[in-house]
This record gives sequence, C-alpha cells and structure tokens, in this order.
Amino acid sequence: MSDQTVTVSVVSQTRQPAGEVQVPAGILAGPVKEHLLYESVKSQLASKRAGTASTKTRAFVSGGGKKPWKQKGTGRARAGSSRSPLWAGGAVIFGPQPRDWSTRLPRSARKAALRSALAVRHADGKLLVLDALTLPEAKTKRMAEALRGLGIEGSVLIVIAARDEVIERAAGNLPGVMVVTPPALTPYEVLRHAQLVVTRDALTQIAGRLGGEAA
Repeated sequence: MSDQTVTVSVVSQTRQPAGEVQVPAGILAGPVKEHLLYESVKSQLASKRAGTASTKTRAFVSGGGKKPWKQKGTGRARAGSSRSPLWAGGAVIFGPQPRDWSTRLPRSARKAALRSALAVRHADGKLLVLDALTLPEAKTKRMAEALRGLGIEGSVLIVIAARDEVIERAAGNLPGVMVVTPPALTPYEVLRHAQLVVTRDALTQIAGRLGGEAA
C-alpha cells in the first residue's frame, strides 16, 4: 500500500464542516479495475440465485415399469417404457437440476474490487464522510429529515461503524436507502446506490480492512 494519502472533508449531520480525515490513496484514489468490479458483481448476483429449478429424469417419473407392448410383431416402434422422454408425460432430457450457482473470488481480488468501487464514488463526488450519525428515535421521518439535512436525494448506502437498531429501523421503509456495517460492505452495494455516506469510524474500519489506516 502506498504511503500517500487523500484528504477527505468530514461534515456534521447538518452538513457543517467537522474536520478532515486522511485516507490511504490506494483506497480512494487507486486505479479503478473495471474487470474486477465486473467479476465481483457477477459473483454476488450469482450467489443470490436460488438454484432450485428442477425437472424429473426417468428415475423420478412414476409409472412406466411395464413394457407397453412386445418387442416385435406389432408394427410399431420399439418401446421399453411409457415414461420415456419421447412420450407425453415422460421424463425430461438434460433438464435443469438444483445447483449452487455461487462463486467466490480470492480475498485479494475482493479487496481490490472494493477499493475500485470506493474510488469510483470518490471520483464522482458521491462519497460523504460524517463525523457521526445519530437519530432521536427509530422513525422513518427522522431518517428522512437527516438525509434532507445532508442534501441527499435518491438511493444512498449508509455505512456505520456498528449495528444500530434505531438507524436500521428508521431507514427500513425508505426506498433506495440501505444501512450496512463495514464487514457487510461490498462493491455491488456501493455501485448499486447512487451515493455513499460513511461515518468517520466506519471509514477507519474500512481502511483497516483494505490494508491501510485512516487518520
């Protein structure tokens, strides 16, 4: 990791200046590796697939144990079972079976993809660092007020340092608003939301996870 750092402004919950934080350049200003972003998003979406599609092969179709007619002398084609894939009500040839679609990238690739996603949001000016985020009660209107105070509209991913039931419940009914902690942060969620809001403590955890320290 490079010794160079990027200075990021920190604001209060009312969008007032609240200092600065130094973040390793490799986390917010590193090269954007688009191929890793693609592979990371594809991997996460594949892991979400149910994989429950199922068809019956001859082993699973009931009936058909008796040979429909004798082998020779009828003038008809040979048939060994009424549950042949060639017959109506028969089995399915090479049909889908339950499977696990999930894939997993190497740890280094997952970290590089997350760094790239963060760099994209920082370059676009869509990364906002808060000194802290608190709400007086777990009400949807309180979160809506907080977002309006920050000048945020549309979809937003909020990253807080630790689970907070008040914040999570307040954001639960707002469309396009998602709250996560640093361990649950993924490139897919970063890119899926138009804006990224991170608390100072959460940014410190993210920097540590990606191989650096925010100061």
